Amino acid sequence: MKLFFDFLPGVLFLGALYLFDIYVATMVIMAAMTLQVLGLLVLRKKVTGMQWFTLAVILAFGAATLVLHNPVFIKWKPTVIYWIFATALLLGPVLFKRNFIQMLMKEQLTLPDHAWSRLNMGWAVFMAALGGLNLWVAYTFSEKTWGLFKVFGVVGLMVVFMVGQLMYFSKYMKSDEPGNEAGNP
Repeated sequence: MKLFFDFLPGVLFLGALYLFDIYVATMVIMAAMTLQVLGLLVLRKKVTGMQWFTLAVILAFGAATLVLHNPVFIKWKPTVIYWIFATALLLGPVLFKRNFIQMLMKEQLTLPDHAWSRLNMGWAVFMAALGGLNLWVAYTFSEKTWGLFKVFGVVGLMVVFMVGQLMYFSKYMKSDEPGNEAGNP
């Protein structure tokens, strides 16, 4: 249910883009994200830092799109988010001595330090590439095609990337079943 709740603003954006135009779609995603965060607050659920950050970027870039009547701002929004994440992942170990991917996933995954470093770097490179790919699609294809890519294409790429990473890091994972440790089929 949470996945659907998180995915809903993008689907509403895409629906408004296909039914109306990018300006209506921008208003829809701004409203949907605002209502999503307000709903979490009313239900006394945790609003993550990522949700606050995404809301702020959507409101800022959405407002610029509407006020300046220029869709380039909303098209750049995903790239800005991806590149900020990539930068944070790259600078975290250097400036803060923190591996942010490890901080996010240490409850679900146990890896040696060198594997955490590779995972962090993999995500940083993936986010940087995703930002570039978003711009390429935004400037090469129609707004509706870009909308489809933004909502469904990015999700598909993330799933493929995560499956690839799971396969790569599976050698470090241990099974809960006795006698079935990693590397022991």
